[in-house]
Amino acid sequence: MDNKGPEKKARLLAALDKGMVMIHLDARRPGVLVPASLRNESHLRLNLSYRFDPPDLTVGEWGVRCTLSFSGSRFTVAVPWSALFAVTSQVTKESWAYPEDMPVELLQQSMVTSKVPVPEAVAEQPAPRPRAILREVVAHEEEPEVAPVPTAVESEGPKDDPPPPKRGHLRLVK
Repeated sequence: MDNKGPEKKARLLAALDKGMVMIHLDARRPGVLVPASLRNESHLRLNLSYRFDPPDLTVGEWGVRCTLSFSGSRFTVAVPWSALFAVTSQVTKESWAYPEDMPVELLQQSMVTSKVPVPEAVAEQPAPRPRAILREVVAHEEEPEVAPVPTAVESEGPKDDPPPPKRGHLRLVK
């Protein structure tokens, strides 16, 4: 087991106890077993949950093993701890990242977007363009839009009573 394996295992098990979890992995790493179409992915995301009623979900000393569905076909996935670089709880929205296990492409992209100088060892390696970057997105609640109230001249109703304000059919419930 790699040096962060026990920590990754504990975080994953705790998150799975609360609900669905997304694991982020580098499918190109040794020991990773995923469908052939996904083997070259530097940032592969897989959803795991006890609610999927997995017959063989195993979180052990080596890593994670589970049979998942990909485009309607079942496939037994194996992910060693060294390939897993982030865990995200879909329920609590918490994320845990392990930058030392992240693919170089993701590190380069995050350094470019954050304007941090890229270390020479990382800058010298050519890398394909990454598909995605892990970022926390916070949803902001917006006020519902209200349609403007027509004036008495614009409306075709009676001239003495202005029409009631028009309201949308959706309401914000908190």
